[in-house]
Amino acid sequence: MTEKYTYDLSEGDASMKPLLGGKGAGVAEMTRLGVPVPDGFTVTTQACVETMRNGGEWPQGLREQIDDALTRFEQRVGRTLGASTNPLLVSVRSGAVVSMPGMMDTILNLGISDDSVGAIAEESGNERFAWDCYRRFIQMYGEVVEGLSGHAYEDALTAMKQRRGVGLDTELSAEDLKELTAEFKKISNEQLGGEWPSDPREQLFRAVEAVFRSWQNPRAKVYRKANHIPDDLGTAVNIMQMVFGNRGETSATGVCFTRNPSTGEKALYGEFLTNAQGEDVVAGIRTPRPLEEMEQVLPKAYRELVDTMHTMESHYRDMQDMEFTIENGALYMLQTRNGKRTAAAALKVAADLVSEGLIDKEEAVRRIEPEQLDQLLHPAIDPSNTAKPITKGLPASPGAAVGAAVFDADTAAQKGSSGESVVLIRFETTPDDIHGVLQSQGVLTAHGGMTSHAAVVARGFGKPCVAGATEIKIDTEAKTLTVGGKVVHEGDTITLNGSTGEVFDEALTLIPPRMNEDFLKVVGWADEIRELGVEANADNGPDAAKARELGAEGIGLCRTEHMFFGEDRLPAMHEMILAGSDEERQTALDKILPMQQSDFEAIFTAMKGLPVTVRLLDPPLHEFMPDLVSQALKVQEMELKGADEQDLATERQLLAQVKKLHEQNPMLGTRGCRLGMLYPQIPEMQARAIVRAALAVLEREGETVELQIMIPLVHLRQELATQREIVVRAADDELAKAGKELAYRVGTMIELPRAALVADQIAECADFFSFGTNDLTQTTLGISRDDAENGFLGWYEAQGVVKRDPFQTIDVDGVGQLVEMGTRKGRAANPKLSVGVCGEHGGDPDSIAFFQQIGLDYVSCSPYRVPIARFAAAKAKLAQAQAK
Repeated sequence: MTEKYTYDLSEGDASMKPLLGGKGAGVAEMTRLGVPVPDGFTVTTQACVETMRNGGEWPQGLREQIDDALTRFEQRVGRTLGASTNPLLVSVRSGAVVSMPGMMDTILNLGISDDSVGAIAEESGNERFAWDCYRRFIQMYGEVVEGLSGHAYEDALTAMKQRRGVGLDTELSAEDLKELTAEFKKISNEQLGGEWPSDPREQLFRAVEAVFRSWQNPRAKVYRKANHIPDDLGTAVNIMQMVFGNRGETSATGVCFTRNPSTGEKALYGEFLTNAQGEDVVAGIRTPRPLEEMEQVLPKAYRELVDTMHTMESHYRDMQDMEFTIENGALYMLQTRNGKRTAAAALKVAADLVSEGLIDKEEAVRRIEPEQLDQLLHPAIDPSNTAKPITKGLPASPGAAVGAAVFDADTAAQKGSSGESVVLIRFETTPDDIHGVLQSQGVLTAHGGMTSHAAVVARGFGKPCVAGATEIKIDTEAKTLTVGGKVVHEGDTITLNGSTGEVFDEALTLIPPRMNEDFLKVVGWADEIRELGVEANADNGPDAAKARELGAEGIGLCRTEHMFFGEDRLPAMHEMILAGSDEERQTALDKILPMQQSDFEAIFTAMKGLPVTVRLLDPPLHEFMPDLVSQALKVQEMELKGADEQDLATERQLLAQVKKLHEQNPMLGTRGCRLGMLYPQIPEMQARAIVRAALAVLEREGETVELQIMIPLVHLRQELATQREIVVRAADDELAKAGKELAYRVGTMIELPRAALVADQIAECADFFSFGTNDLTQTTLGISRDDAENGFLGWYEAQGVVKRDPFQTIDVDGVGQLVEMGTRKGRAANPKLSVGVCGEHGGDPDSIAFFQQIGLDYVSCSPYRVPIARFAAAKAKLAQAQAK
C-alpha cells in the first residue's frame, strides 16, 4: 500500500505534529477549532525524509498525491491554479517538527502568471496590487527554486526607486511594477540561460522540491546543530491559498505573541504593517507598527485577532507566536506555535500559567529547557553607569553585550569561534547570518522590528539584540558605523543594552546576574521533583560560596592542584616535586601544609553543613616543573657566560631532576595516586591539612562540613588500599591529638577503564565512587581532549561521524557503559557505596538524563551550571517516570 503523503487541513490536528510539522499541525488544529484559516493541504515530513533517503528522488506516488490534493483544493475554493478566470494563488511554506524560524524557504503568490495577472487585477480592482504580487513571485521563485542571485533583483528594484525619486516599494505605481516585472523576467531568463518556466502546476512541484532541499541548507544545519535538533526529521510543506495583506490600506500583515517573549509579561505583543506581505515584517524591509495601533486602523480585525489570541493560548496552555494577514478587513490566521522566548520570559510564563491554573508545576518544569537558564547567569550593565548612548533602537532581546564591532557574519563566526568577543552589526540579519549570530555576544541592526529575524533568533539563543536603530548608517565596504558625527570602525569596542535598546561606543562595566523571584520559584519546583543530588566543582572559598548561592548541595570535586598555580605558591610546589631527598621534600611539604589548610578553611566555611569532596593532588608533573628545553638552554647560556660556579651547580642539579622526571605523555604519567605511591608524604600532608581545616571551622563556626577525601586515578585495588591507609592514619592521628571526633569518608575517582571493569574489587576499599568522566572519556576513546577539540573533532561533528562532542555530552555507548558497569559492580560489592559524577558532563542536560536512568546518586559541575543541573535532573526524573 502506498504511503499517504498529503493531508487536507481538515484531516489533521495538533497531535500530528511529527507528520505534518509544527505549522501544518497548527493550521489544521485552528481549522478544527473554527479559527479563520486559508484552505490548503500539507505534504508530510515523511515525504521529505523519503526524498532525502532516495538521494533527492521523490517517493513513488508523491507527485500524483500532490496533484490530487491540489485538484480537491481547487474544487473546494472554486478556483484553479494559474487560470485566466478565478485564478488560485498559493503559498508554499516549510514546517519543521521543531520550530526553526527563518531557516528554511517560502514561496508566495505561486500561480500568478501572464495569464492570471489580469484576472487578479480585475477581481481586486487594484492593478498595482496584481503587479506587486507578480514581481514578488518572480524574485522569490527565482531565488528559492531556481537558485538565482537575489542581488540582481534588488539592484533593479533600487534603480527603479531611484529613477522615480521614491524611497519605499509602496510608492511605486502599477506601471512601475509592470515594468519591473518585465525586467525581473529578463534577469531570470538571462541567469537561467533559457525561458522562465510558466506552467503553474510544474512550478508547484518544483517549489515543493525546493522546500525539501532547504532542510539541508547551511543555515538550517547550523541552527539544528546549535539546538540539538536531529537531521533526519525532515520538513513538511504547506500549500495554502494566498490571502493578501498588500491589497491596500484595509489590508495588513503581522506577527503577534500572546505574551511578551522578552519579559514574559501578560500583555499583547506584536507588530503589523498595512499594505504589506508577511515577508516585509520578518525581513525588516519596512519598520512595522506596534500591534496596539491596529485598534485605530482596523478595529474589527483587531478585536477578532485579540479574541483568537486568547482562544489559542487557552487551548495550547502556552504562549503562542502567531502570524496573520488581513485582506480587505477580513482576518486570516496563517500560523500558531509555541513562541520562542528568553529564559526570563520562560520562567515568568511558566510561573504565571501555574498561578492561572492552566498547567501544574510538573508541566511548567517540563516546558523549560535547562540550557535556557544559562542566559540568566550572564552579567548585565551596571545600573550606576552614566555613559551616554550614541543611539537607541528597539530592545529586541534583553541582556548586555560588549565586544568588537564586526560587519559581516563570516567575520563574526571566525573571530567569535577563536575566542574574541564580537558584536555583529547589520542592516538586518538574514537566516544566512545564523553562524555569525551564534558566535557573537550580541546583534545590532539598523532595520527591523521586535519580531524581525534578528530579534527572534537572538531571543532564541539568549543573545542581546538591539534592532531597528534607524539613526545608524552602515558602510559594509568601509566597515564602519556612523551616527551623530561618531564613527565606529571594525574592531572598535561597543556595548549593547538589549533590555533598553541603548548602544554605547565604549566597553561598559558589567555586574553579576541576579536571580529573580520567578527563577527561585521555578527552580524550587524542580528541586521538589528531582532525585539526583546536585553538587559543584570548586577549588576556593569564593567559588564555593557562589556554588552554594546557586543551590549546590555540596562540593563534589575540589581539585587541590589548582591551589598552587599562583606565583606565591608555585615555588613551594617546585621545591616539593623537584626535591632530591625525603628531607628536602618534607621541608617543602611543611611550607605547603598551612597554605592548604587556609584554602580548605575558606571552602569549608562557605559549605558548612554540606558534604565536601577533596581530591588529593593530581598534577600532571609538567605543569609544576620548569620546561626541560628552557632549563637546558639556561644552563648552556650560564656555561658560555662563565657564571658563578655555585649558581651553575644549582641550575645543573635542577636540570638533572627535570630530566629524571620528564615524561613524554604527562597526562598518562606520574600523576594522581601514583605520585602518592612514590611519595607517601604528600597524601599524608594533605590529609592532615584537610582535618585541621575541618576542626578549625568546627571550632570557629560551631559547624563544619561532611568530609570526603578522594584518591585520584586508581586502577588497582592495592593502590586505593595503600593510599586509604595513609590518609586514615594521618587523619586519625590529627583527631587524636585534638581530642575530637569527626566523621569522614574515603573514596576514589573512577577515571580509567580498568577501574570501571574491576569496580567490585576497588569498592571493597571505598566509601564512595566519583566518576571523572573527562579523563574517562579521554582514556576510553584514546583521544586527547585539547588536541581533538582543536583538531579533528569539529570536522567529525560537521561530517556526522559523531553526533555530539563526547567531552560535552557523554558517549553513552562507550563511556556511559563503563559508568553503568562500574556503578553496578561497585554497589554489588559494597551496598552502601554512594556514586556520582564530577566531570563537566555533570552539568550537561542530556548526560544528566543518562545518569538518572542508571541510578546515580549525584552529579557535580561548575558553579554556574548548578541551576541547569538542578533543572535537568528534574526533567530527567519526569521523563523517566513518563517512560515507565
